[in-house]
Amino acid sequence: MIRAWLTPILLALAGLLVAGSRVAGGSPVTGLALLALFLVLAGANSPLIFPRSLTSAEALRRSGADGRPVVYWRPGCTYCMRLRARLGGRAREAYWVNIWRDPEGAAAVRAVNDGNETVPTVLLAGRHHTNPDPAWLRSRLGGP
Repeated sequence: MIRAWLTPILLALAGLLVAGSRVAGGSPVTGLALLALFLVLAGANSPLIFPRSLTSAEALRRSGADGRPVVYWRPGCTYCMRLRARLGGRAREAYWVNIWRDPEGAAAVRAVNDGNETVPTVLLAGRHHTNPDPAWLRSRLGGP
């Protein structure tokens, strides 16, 4: 859990330090703007922008029942954030597994990526797709 929040916390603290130095130097507007920027970056790197994560076992069980894709991801991953942002509201139609919180999910990703924890890895119809094009996944979800 701490590992998932480390980057956002460090970004928020760095923002406070930079903003504090700007305010102390007589530039409160610049300080507040920089603080806002760092807080946006912290939010974008946090687990908050992703749908609720399931365990790998639960995601696979649900996917087997309804055929929806399973997306293995981790906080701070630029490609995962890009996939999540490009899917928009349709992201909730997939099952998301945070590999930093689920060792079984991390092992599944390593098994299909030559021992690497390369994410996002999407499991759809029994096949794994590493870092797929968001438009491709969106079309599999039935979206425009």
